Amino acid sequence: MFQGSYVAIVTPFDRRGDVDYARLEALVEMHLAAGTSGLVPCGTTGEAPTLSMREHKEVIRFVIKRTKGRVPVIAGTGANCTREAVELSQAAAKAGADATLQVSPYYNKPEPMGMFLHFKAIAEATRLPIILYSVPSRTAREIAVETVERLANEVREVVAIKEAGGSLDRVSELAQRCPRIVILSGDDSLTLPMMVVGARGVISVAANFMPKDVADMTSAALAGDFARAREMHLRMFPVFKACFIETNPIPCKTAMEMMRLCRGDLRLPLSPMLTENRERLARALRAYGLLKA
Repeated sequence: MFQGSYVAIVTPFDRRGDVDYARLEALVEMHLAAGTSGLVPCGTTGEAPTLSMREHKEVIRFVIKRTKGRVPVIAGTGANCTREAVELSQAAAKAGADATLQVSPYYNKPEPMGMFLHFKAIAEATRLPIILYSVPSRTAREIAVETVERLANEVREVVAIKEAGGSLDRVSELAQRCPRIVILSGDDSLTLPMMVVGARGVISVAANFMPKDVADMTSAALAGDFARAREMHLRMFPVFKACFIETNPIPCKTAMEMMRLCRGDLRLPLSPMLTENRERLARALRAYGLLKA
C-alpha cells in the first residue's frame, strides 16, 4: 500500500498568517491529477511544530475530506510528548486517516526502551498503521535498527519507516533485518539510491512543486526500469539539492511562491529565504524548466 511518491504537503498560509484552506484544497487536487501516490499533511514540510493543536487536527481532517479516499493519507501526528501524539493520532483515526507518521521524539532524547514504548503506546491507542520517521538531524536521536526490528516483530501496526538519516548502509541493514517493514526515503536526492537497495518510494519535499516528475521516477524504479529512473534522478538532482540550501520548508515554499502555487509565507521561527539563496534556487528551477528564463 505505502509505495511510490508521497508528498509531504506544505501548509499554505494567507496574508494574515492563517491556514489558507482554499489553496490547500487546490494543492490536493493538483497532486491527485499529477499521479502522487498519497498525501502526508502536518509533517516537517507542513510546519507542524508551528500549528496549534486545533489547526493540526483540522488540516489533517480537511486533507482527508478533500482527498475522498482517492489516495491514502498518512497523517503527521508525531510529538515528543506521547500523550500529545496519542491525542493527535486518535483525532486522525476519527477523521479517516489511512496511517500516521510518527517522528522519533525530539529534545527528550529517549533511550531505546523509551522509544519502543512510545511507539507501542501510540499503536495500542489507535490501531492505525504507523510509519516511523527517523530524522536524527532534527531530533538528536536515530531510531536504532534494533528498535525498528523489535517494533516490526512485536507491534503489528508498525508497517514502514521514513528514512532521513542519509545512510545507504542503514537502509541496507533495515531491508535485511526488517523485511516486513516498507522503507520510504525521506531525502529526495537519495530516493533512487535507496530504492536500488530496497526502499519502495519517498515521502517527498520536491513533489510539492514537481509532483508528476517525482511520481514518474519512483514508478520507473518500482517497475525495474532503473535506466529511466536514473536519467530522471540526475536531471532533477540539482533541484533536489536546492530544496535544502536552507532549512526545509523555506526553499520549498519559496519555489512554490515563484511558481505561483501558493504564498511563500512561513511561520516564525522560520524566516524568508536569503536573497543569494533565493537566486540559487531560481537558477535551479529555471534550468529544469519550472520557471521561465
